[in-house]
Amino acid sequence: MSDYRNLIGGELVPAARTMDTVNPATGEAWARIPASGAAEAEAAVEAARRAFPAWAALPAAARAHFLRKVSELFVRHTDELARLETRDNGRILRDTLRRDLPGMAYLWQLAAGQCLDAVKGDTVVLGPDTLGLTRREPYGVAVCIIPWNSPISTFSAKAAYALAAGNTVIVKPAEQAAASVLRLGELLAEVLPPGVLNIVSGLGEEVGDALVRHRGVGKISLTGSTATGQAITRASADALKPMTFELGGKSPNIVFPDADLDAATRGVTVNSVYTGNAGQVCVAGSRILVHRSIWDEMLGRIERACADLVLGDPLDLGTTMGPIVSAGQYERVTSYLELAEKEGARLVFGGRTGADVVPALPGGYWVAPTLYASEDNALRVCQEEIFGPVAVALPFSTEEEALAIANDSPYGLAAGLWTRDLGRAHRFVRDLHSGTVWVNTFRQMPPGLPFGGVKDSGYGHDSVLEYTREKAAIIQI
Repeated sequence: MSDYRNLIGGELVPAARTMDTVNPATGEAWARIPASGAAEAEAAVEAARRAFPAWAALPAAARAHFLRKVSELFVRHTDELARLETRDNGRILRDTLRRDLPGMAYLWQLAAGQCLDAVKGDTVVLGPDTLGLTRREPYGVAVCIIPWNSPISTFSAKAAYALAAGNTVIVKPAEQAAASVLRLGELLAEVLPPGVLNIVSGLGEEVGDALVRHRGVGKISLTGSTATGQAITRASADALKPMTFELGGKSPNIVFPDADLDAATRGVTVNSVYTGNAGQVCVAGSRILVHRSIWDEMLGRIERACADLVLGDPLDLGTTMGPIVSAGQYERVTSYLELAEKEGARLVFGGRTGADVVPALPGGYWVAPTLYASEDNALRVCQEEIFGPVAVALPFSTEEEALAIANDSPYGLAAGLWTRDLGRAHRFVRDLHSGTVWVNTFRQMPPGLPFGGVKDSGYGHDSVLEYTREKAAIIQI
C-alpha cells in the first residue's frame, strides 16, 4: 500500500484519518489517502492566505517563470503521473500517457503566457480633467474542486489560470481518484513557493464543505455534478463568493443523412460516449439523434464500432475502454440498465456487466458498451446523466424535430452535429442550448476557447480573467 499526504503550506502533511483508494480494474485497494476534515481545511486556508500577498505582488513575468517550471515538471514526470492516474481511476493509459499529460505541459505554458492579461486594465477619458481607469485584481484564495474522471487535466485547467491571475490555490481532489494529484503535490512542493498551492484530500461533505463555507476563501471553481454545484451554492450562501461551475451534461449528438457517416460513427462512439474512460465524460454524447432515413444503417455502424472495442487492463496500451471508477458509480450505471428495461427502451446491444465482461479481471467494475433505442425523449435514461458507456438512440425526421429533441433537456453543456450543409450548421450553432457545439467533430476542447455550460450544466469557465475582478477608479486632475 502506498501512502499519500496533503500539501499544506509547502509541507507534506499526513491527515489524522486515511481512507483506501481502489484500482477499479481489479476492485483491490492499493493506496491510502488523507480523509481530511475541518482542521485540515482551516490549515490550508491559513497557509494560502499567508502566501497570497507576496504571490499577488509578484510581477507577471515572475509568476510566469514559476508556471513554466511546473510545465517542465510535467514533461519530466509524464510517464509516472499517467500510470498513477490510470491505476487510480481506470482511464486507459493510451489516453493519459499520449494525450492528457502532454496536453497539460502545454496548458501550463499557455497560462504562463497569459499572466500579463491579469494585470492589464483600460483607460477612459471622461472629460478634459477626468480620467477613468480599471485594474484587475485576484480574488485571494481560490478553492478548486475537481472530479475523478480527469483529475490532473482538471487540476491544471483550474490551478494554472488561478495562479497566473495572482491567486493562491487550494485543490480538493475527488476521493475516488486523488492519488495522482497528491503525488503531483509532492513534486510541486519543490517548484512553487510554500502556500501558493495546497492540496487537501477527503470527502466532499467534510473537507469540501469546510472549504466552501470558509470566509477566508474568495473564489470557488467546481467541475462536478449538478447536485454538487447545488450543494456548494447552499453551503456558501452565508459568505457570498463568485463561483465557476462546470457541471453535468446529457449531450445530443445529431446525425443527418448528408454527413460523412464514417466520421459520424466515430464521433458518436469512441469520441463521445464509448470512450477510454467508459463514458465517464461530462460532455458524453449519450443521446444519439439519427435521421429516420439512415436509422438502421447508423445503428448497425454503431454496433460494429463498439464490437471492435477492447476492454481490459487500462495499463495495457492495447486496451481501448476501461472500467467504471468505483463500486458506487458501478451501482449507479447498472441501475440505469434496469431502469431502461422498465421504461420500455429497446436494447440494441450491450447490457452486460461485471465479471462476464472482462473474465481476466473479475473484481473490476465493468460495464459493456450499451445502446438503447427509444422514440420517447422523456424517459429518465434520456433525461438524466448516467456517466457510463450507455447511450440512447432517438430518431427524427426534420431539422425542427431534431432541434426540439436536442433542447428538451435540463442540461446544456455540449452538442454535436454531423452534416455537410453549411447553412444547417450555422442554424444549429445558433439555436442549440449548449455552451459548446461541435460540427463534424466531437470532444475537442482546445485551450484558448471557453468551455462551460448553460442551464443545469453550470456557468462561467476557467480562464485567467475568470480568476480576477475589475476595479474602477476615477481621477480628477
